[in-house]
Amino acid sequence: MKRMLRPSLAGALALILALGPLASAQADQQRDPELRDVVARAIVEAECFVDRYDSAVWYKLMEPRLRSRVPDQAERLEILKFVYCETHRPGEARLPPGLIMALIDVESRFDRWAVSSAGAVGLMQVMPFWPEQLGMRRYQLTRVGPNVQMGCAILRFYLKQERNNFARALARYNGSTGRRSYSDAVLYRWSKWTGADDLPGPAQHLSP
Repeated sequence: MKRMLRPSLAGALALILALGPLASAQADQQRDPELRDVVARAIVEAECFVDRYDSAVWYKLMEPRLRSRVPDQAERLEILKFVYCETHRPGEARLPPGLIMALIDVESRFDRWAVSSAGAVGLMQVMPFWPEQLGMRRYQLTRVGPNVQMGCAILRFYLKQERNNFARALARYNGSTGRRSYSDAVLYRWSKWTGADDLPGPAQHLSP
């Protein structure tokens, strides 16, 4: 888990703009050449169409759990919308939405303004070089939609490379390959965010 800084709104934007050149183990983990096309496609194909009944169940289960972390109702619903949509993206391997909630919980505590000591930004702690590569502005990393779209695309890419080994894919996402502390923290939090459609659950993804 990264140490979080909580800047003010103006301070967050200034810090994001200043952190572009930073090089770190975490940044290198997100610089895979194949990953750029994956993330670019996730941003372009932003619309999502899901089953209304299933999504209604998801909102009812998760919205009360998120209230203490995200007091603003509009922001809370926006997070739930994008997490559900991106984990059910048509034509892509499904991600367990509870896992993404757990990852956000560990990475940023659902603070979209969070900036790590390595320069990662937003809910899913995406590195600040991504907007430049995708023709976007860096401030967009503090927005719920683009951040969740990029973060889910990156994790899905690593899951494919690691043949759905969640522990190893999470370690690559975080830049902590070879260590278990981060993966274990996310998988533990997953058990707290498990919802109706999170099958198989976290206990089945604890392989080293």
